Parts: sequence; C-alpha cells; structure tokens
Amino acid sequence: LAPVTRDVLVGYATVRAVFSVSRGGKAAGVYVNDGSITRGTEMRVMRNGRQTFAGDILSLKHFKDDVRELTTGLEGGIALDGFDAFKEGDVLEAHRTETV
Repeated sequence: LAPVTRDVLVGYATVRAVFSVSRGGKAAGVYVNDGSITRGTEMRVMRNGRQTFAGDILSLKHFKDDVRELTTGLEGGIALDGFDAFKEGDVLEAHRTETV
C-alpha cells in the first residue's frame, strides 16, 4: 500500500504591501494572522479564494533581519522562489505534507 499523506496548514498571512528588491524581483510585506511561517515550509498564494502559486520561500525577513520564523501578530517580508506578482490582499498559506 502507498503511504497516505495529508496537507496541514501551519499558518497564514495577508499581504499588506509589495516592495521591489535589489535583485530585480518583488517581495511581499505581510502580517501573520494565525500560526507561524517558517523558512522550510511550502507556501501557497491565494487570490480571491483560488490558488495562484505554490512554491518555496526564498527569503524571510523581520524588518531588515533574516529570520527563521514569523509568528502570529508579527510583520515581515517574504520573497518566494519563482513568483513576484503579489497584490495587496493576497493570502499566503504556509503548509506541510505529513505521512499518516
């Protein structure tokens, strides 16, 4: 039998602003609404209830400092690998896959 996997939502954040970064891409200024966003988790970009992108975190910052985790109530910056079409109001969901 193949192992059964399930998707577990770890945390989510709302995009409040979009910034241009020095290497030519864009980063999202976010507020973490619930849970936590950790460097190793996968991210989904949700716009109007539909998934726009799924991928890995390229950079995670709190003010100017690189951090490993942002928790509920904190603001920070997120850049995703291969995605820079952020819009204000997008929801970023951090999730991981568990084997049951």
